[in-house]
Amino acid sequence: MSAKNSDHYRNKLILAPMVRIGTLPIRLLSLRYGADLVYSEEIIDWRLLRSKRVKNEMLGTTEYVDETDGSLVFSTCEEEKSRLILQIGTSDPDRAVQVLLKMQDLISGIDVNMGCPKEFSLKGGMGAALLTQPEKVKAILSALVKYATIPVTCKIRVLPTIEETLELALLIQSCGVSAVAIHGRNINERPQHANRSHFIKAIAEKLEIPVIANGGSKEISCYEDILKFRAEAGASSVMVARAGEWNPSIFRPEGKLDIEIIIKAFIKESILSDNPFQHTKYTIQNILRDLQETPRGRVFLSSQTMNELCDIWELQDFYKDTKLKWEEFKKKHKRPADEDIKDPKKPKLDMPFDKSIICVPDCEFIRKHYSTNESLPKSILLKWTIKESFGVPKYSMECSDKKFLAIVEVGGRKFMTDVWEKSKKLAEQGAAFACCRYLKLMEKKIF
Repeated sequence: MSAKNSDHYRNKLILAPMVRIGTLPIRLLSLRYGADLVYSEEIIDWRLLRSKRVKNEMLGTTEYVDETDGSLVFSTCEEEKSRLILQIGTSDPDRAVQVLLKMQDLISGIDVNMGCPKEFSLKGGMGAALLTQPEKVKAILSALVKYATIPVTCKIRVLPTIEETLELALLIQSCGVSAVAIHGRNINERPQHANRSHFIKAIAEKLEIPVIANGGSKEISCYEDILKFRAEAGASSVMVARAGEWNPSIFRPEGKLDIEIIIKAFIKESILSDNPFQHTKYTIQNILRDLQETPRGRVFLSSQTMNELCDIWELQDFYKDTKLKWEEFKKKHKRPADEDIKDPKKPKLDMPFDKSIICVPDCEFIRKHYSTNESLPKSILLKWTIKESFGVPKYSMECSDKKFLAIVEVGGRKFMTDVWEKSKKLAEQGAAFACCRYLKLMEKKIF
């Protein structure tokens, strides 16, 4: 694959990759509001490689479902195919190529994250860890370009000097990529620090491939500001992150829409694509920002289901009508093992005891929902396991970027949720909640 596909990235307004936010609903809204291209959230290569591709005819989507825990890893649809860029986290050329070959018929480009400064990425040799490993950069990008039938790009952060950044950018260009996105802050800087537009401009003047400017959301509050940032950075295109997450209608030349309109449109798209509740809630939190502290915002923060969200924004009828259509579809298209295919995120209640991990999504532990210590998920689960002679539940823990995810083992089965918590105690309650919900212990009121 040569850089002849660079026009795909020239004169474009682009939604940046954002973890837990850059899912299908927000990508579709961004495109409808005027974005030319949208990036997926960064997905680690091994998660995609251990996922099974499923055609969800009910939703009109193609999904990648983790075969180890049944969680949804990635979802896309025909509407975005020609404008969707998949961003992957990788440190290995072979794994990167395997992901490419597995998915390139569904996307219009593949991008390698070489700028993420988070500890998880750095420890895995991914993201910003690649900025100082030019040989590995060359190996990964050259391998992708060799096997790709779609454009290959990467996203980097600036290095301490223009000269060092330019040297890396020239190396990247020599691999045959179609464009490079440059975030104007270094690995140690965050949004409160100034974005180095002059670095981006100096590099754009030297490269033959398009340069996509990133990092300007601090100064972007309207459509005109996007164009101003592009001019200041001397870039071919602009990639918008936080300004797009706060309000995806930032891409409208006619001006932004009120966030009430945005939130309702986003909830509808989340329902239609069966977006995981916690991703939906997290995105709305980022749209509301300071408004989370209003009376309505506090009601929103206590919500635990999509139905509760719809109550807040008066979308109950839309939610019920959609659910009804799904039920009618299932009745007409029922097949053996249909439940496994149509709703991979739903736990299988008839699963025999085994060592696999059962992931029950959206089990966020909110302490104020439990009036006594005896009503806490861990307490309920402990009483039940002792009663059923399973012994004491065993908890194990994973930690990433100062967030915790627990797994609880009960009677030979392991349970978890997809919600990361800020402490080990909360994570254990979340895992217990997932197990209790799966076993319907809350409904039995054994406490």
